[in-house]
Amino acid sequence: MKKSFIYLITLALSILSCSETPPPKPIEPLPAARQLAWQEMGYYAFIHFNMNTFTDMEWGTGGESPAQFNPTELDTRQWARVAKDAGMKGIIITAKHHDGFCLWPTKTTEHSVKNSPWKDGKGDLIKDLSEACEEYGLKFGIYLSPWDRNNANYGQPEYVNIFHEQLRELLSNYGPIFEVWFDGANGGSGYYGGANETRKIDNKTYYEWDKTTEIVRELQPDAVIFSDAGPDIRWVGTEEGFANETNWSIMRRDEIYPGWPRYKELRSGHEDGTHWLPAEVNTSIRPGWYYHPREDHQVKTLSRLVRTFYESVGRNGNFLLNLPVDDRGLVHENDVAQLMALRNQLDKDFAHELAKNIEVSASNTRGNSDRFAPEMVNDGNPDTYWSTDDGVVSASITFNFDTPTEVNRIVLQEYIPLGQRVKQFNVSAEVEGQWQKLDEQTTIGYKRILRFDVVNATKIKVDIVDAKGPLTISNIELYHAPKLVTLPQISRDKEGMVDLSVADKSVEVFYTVDGSTPTPDAIKFERPFLIDAPTTVKAIAFDGETNTMSESSSQYFDVAKKNWKVISVSSGNIEEAGKLIDDNLDTYWATDEGVNRPQEIVIDLGAEYTLKGFTYAPIQTRYPFGIIMDYEFSASTNGKNWNTVSQGEFGNIVNNRIGQTINFSPVRARYIKLKGVRVDGEDFRTSFGEVGIISE
Repeated sequence: MKKSFIYLITLALSILSCSETPPPKPIEPLPAARQLAWQEMGYYAFIHFNMNTFTDMEWGTGGESPAQFNPTELDTRQWARVAKDAGMKGIIITAKHHDGFCLWPTKTTEHSVKNSPWKDGKGDLIKDLSEACEEYGLKFGIYLSPWDRNNANYGQPEYVNIFHEQLRELLSNYGPIFEVWFDGANGGSGYYGGANETRKIDNKTYYEWDKTTEIVRELQPDAVIFSDAGPDIRWVGTEEGFANETNWSIMRRDEIYPGWPRYKELRSGHEDGTHWLPAEVNTSIRPGWYYHPREDHQVKTLSRLVRTFYESVGRNGNFLLNLPVDDRGLVHENDVAQLMALRNQLDKDFAHELAKNIEVSASNTRGNSDRFAPEMVNDGNPDTYWSTDDGVVSASITFNFDTPTEVNRIVLQEYIPLGQRVKQFNVSAEVEGQWQKLDEQTTIGYKRILRFDVVNATKIKVDIVDAKGPLTISNIELYHAPKLVTLPQISRDKEGMVDLSVADKSVEVFYTVDGSTPTPDAIKFERPFLIDAPTTVKAIAFDGETNTMSESSSQYFDVAKKNWKVISVSSGNIEEAGKLIDDNLDTYWATDEGVNRPQEIVIDLGAEYTLKGFTYAPIQTRYPFGIIMDYEFSASTNGKNWNTVSQGEFGNIVNNRIGQTINFSPVRARYIKLKGVRVDGEDFRTSFGEVGIISE
């Protein structure tokens, strides 16, 4: 009797199970568990801190002395605290960069912290940071450069054994590792134990990548491996901080290798990809990856960081933001300020989820089953999803508000354990009984975030136009993000027309030209306006809906440069020299290389003025050169008879590349001459970002 009862129960459960609607079949390739865990991190920190921090370089030669590594205030807990406060989920550290200096006391080389003054050679930065990450609840990752410009054995089989042993040390002694990061820069000139020569290797085969992967899988099976071709996650094909709008998490991985010439394809992936290979979007918060004092004023703006978030996390990628720790051993206060500004803005953007548990309907539901009902997209559970019947690759899902609701953000997610499917979709809103299209896009993947102008909608509809198979949408969220109120940027062109710009075009800008601090009662900026005489322009950004006002930005303008002309240069292409007086700091002009005398330029101001000073803005490119350190400034009324009115030094200009203002006793002049008496560089090649005057 007992056995019969058990049989009947088993049979009933079997029949019930058979009657349930099965899930859609997976569409390969599929992510591994470690790739899914990585995708959920979203946003984390890269830290470039190593020998280059103390030599003011991006790529060291390998011939540096360990004695040069000597941070005075190194605090890995500050790094972890900053990352945690910024909303990041982990930290990846440059354990060894191309110069070969190791941040842990490795047994494989003497070129490491064990021979540095830091902690009297008893320090282990990797240990310190791994413990700090554990304390602050962050995951920990390792960057290990395959290239080593210090090691005498580089290029020989012996070095590959050293590289693998370094990897084993890092993966064996510092707890769980979530990501192992391999750079694509390999082979070239180096110190190489004193050889000082160029060595070339076959970067497809030299490092024995199969064995390298085996080591990671053996010691850290949950870690993902990054490189151009993965094998777990891929570079996005640019360091500018974006993925393409179309971004497949799959690629034909076997085609890709370090230095792959078709790297731009990495930005979008391959719709017909053979392997799961999602994109990591890496960029630095400054122009360089390592800390340089000259870039303290070039930390990315809030608007640029917000844009990068939406173009990485919002485009089916992960956001790896580099923090160049300074030579004290701290994340610089300028970087911290922008990180916190980004965290604050994102918190506001995603503060109030509008779609959770509201009425939702769909044009098709798989087997009419509650298991795959449209309500699965807004139930807050990432493991449930709305799905459609087999063969149904286009369908719509609609959110119905009780009252008109303001919306300007939508977050969409596919259930990627079953593969990436969506190829094309639209988002529309019903406003006052009329439907209007808000956006039309291609892929979704793990996460897609769209921004659009605010609509006061009664309904929001997502139309999936095409997909690889039955839909599997796990999550849709709606938000009304506040306007992005940022400090107005004040610029002027050579004609004298002043423009005031902010990141969010819907934010109002007010300005003054009388030196007073503007308020919302000041002049409202509508279009560019003329400033052709000495004037200080001040501006604020203002959001009337939230009564939010930015701080005031200020910019002094002297006479407009529309009639100025560069009439003489000591070397270089004079036809291009107009860039040094175009009122655009994004351009520059430079004299020729190889000259052996101080270089100078002569400018005709187009009219005679009473001058009481001049300005010089240094070149603002990532790799600056020829910055004037000692100058000589002369003035003339006729371009023949010159009067040297000022000479001296631009103090600390190489490390602090901001505009220089030099004042002197008033003098009448139509022509000015600026000479670079001493410049930063190996010869007298001289660069000019912008040259201007201070007039009465």
